[in-house]
Amino acid sequence: MDGVDMESAGDRFNSSMEEKYRALVYDTALSTLLAVLVYVVVKVSLDGIRQWRARVSVLIVGSGPVGLTAALVAVRSGKVLKLTVLDERYRTALLCRPQQIALDPRSVNFLLGLGVDFDNMEGCWHNDHFFTKIGVFQEYLLSILEQKKQKIDIKVQLGTKFTEDYLRRIPGAEWPRIIVVADGSCGESCSVLGISSDYIVESCNAYGANATIERLDQRQCILFQMPIQKHNKLAFVTPSTACSKVPTPEIKAHSLYFDLSAYGMDATREPRNSVVKPGFHLKIYGTFRNRYMALACPASDSKMVRFLRHTANSAIMKNIFHQSFNAYKTDIEPRMNDLTLHHMQCSRRLFEVMLSHRRVNAAYIEGDNVAVTIEGEAARVLNFDTGCGVNLGLRGLESLGTFIYKTATALDQNDVFEALSAKIQHSKQVAETFRQTGLASTMFE
Repeated sequence: MDGVDMESAGDRFNSSMEEKYRALVYDTALSTLLAVLVYVVVKVSLDGIRQWRARVSVLIVGSGPVGLTAALVAVRSGKVLKLTVLDERYRTALLCRPQQIALDPRSVNFLLGLGVDFDNMEGCWHNDHFFTKIGVFQEYLLSILEQKKQKIDIKVQLGTKFTEDYLRRIPGAEWPRIIVVADGSCGESCSVLGISSDYIVESCNAYGANATIERLDQRQCILFQMPIQKHNKLAFVTPSTACSKVPTPEIKAHSLYFDLSAYGMDATREPRNSVVKPGFHLKIYGTFRNRYMALACPASDSKMVRFLRHTANSAIMKNIFHQSFNAYKTDIEPRMNDLTLHHMQCSRRLFEVMLSHRRVNAAYIEGDNVAVTIEGEAARVLNFDTGCGVNLGLRGLESLGTFIYKTATALDQNDVFEALSAKIQHSKQVAETFRQTGLASTMFE
C-alpha cells in the first residue's frame, strides 16, 4: 500500500513539474514573441520616421526644359533639403530662345502630375499636343520654383558655369548628395565629374532629312486672331498678346511620292516585286519666321531611297523641301519663292536616322558620396530633328522622383547602387523604346 502511495505521489510530482515546464515554455515563447513584435514595431516606426525626415541636397546642372523639369521633380519628391540649379547662360539669353517645342500627350500628363497648369502658359493646343516656345516654358517653370522657395531652400544660379573650380569652392558639409546633369549634348559637366563620354549608336530603322528656313519677310508677331484651344475652352489671342509668344501647330503629311525624272530617276523601272514609290512622311513646324521641316521614310532598299541617299546633287533635296512646303503650308503664310529659297538650309541627301545614348548614364562618386544621373540630350542624342525632341528628355525624368527618394532614404551604399541600377535600366528602356517606336509616333502617325 505504501508503495502504491509513493508511486501515485511520484506521478503527481512529475505531472506538476510538466505543467510548470509547459507554463515556463509558454511564458518564454510569449515573452520572446512580444519582444520581437516590439522590436519590429519600434524598428518600422524608427525607419518610417527616418525615411520621413530624410532630406538631401540636390544640384542640377542646366536650366533648359529638361533641367528645370528635373528641378520640379526634385521639389515634388519631398526629399530635397536644398536645391541648386546651375547654368552658364544668363536669364536674358535663357528666356529669349525662339525655338518651339511640342509636348506630346504623355509629356503633358507627366507635367500635369508635377503641377504644371497649361491654362496659365502661353501656347496652343493641337491634336492633344501643347505647342509653346522654349523661353516661355522655361520662364513658367522658373516662376513655379520661385514660389516653392518659401518651403525649400532653392537657389537658381544663372551665369555660373559648372567647373572643377566651382566644385572646389563648395564647403565639404554642403556637398550635394545628388547631381543631375542636364546641360545638353555639348555640355562639359560629365567630363568635369570624370564620367566616360562613350556613346552607343543604334539605328532607328529609318532614313530622314531636315530643312530650316528663316523667313525674313515674316514678323515674329502673329498678325491675326488665332484660336487657342485650352483643354475644353476656346479662346482667341489678339495681335497684341500673340506677338512673339504663340507658336503654330505642326503640319503632317503622309504617303508622299516624288517625281524625280528630271534628275534621271525613273521610278517606273523598279522591279515588280518591290515598292515602286516608297511613301515619305513630312512635318512642318516652328514659328512663321523660323520654319523647320523634317522628311522621313522607313528603311528600305528601293531604287528611290538609294538614289536620294547617294546622290551628289544637293539641289534635289532642296527642291523636294521647296515643293513640299508650298504644297502643305498653311493658307495664311506666303509661298516660298526663289528669294526666300536662298535662306533655306537642308540636308544634302537622305541619311540614316540614328539614336546615340551614353554607356554610363548614372554613376556613384564614392569618395564624395555623390550619386549622379545624366538626363536629356546629355544622355541621349538623335541626329534627326522631329520637333518633339524635348519629349525624349522628359521620358528619362519619369523615374527621377523614385531615384531621389531611394537615394535619400538609403541605409548604405548597396541601397544607393540599387537606386542607380534601376535608373540605368529605365534610361536604357527609354532609348530602346524610342529607337523602336519613337519615329512612328512623331513622324509616321
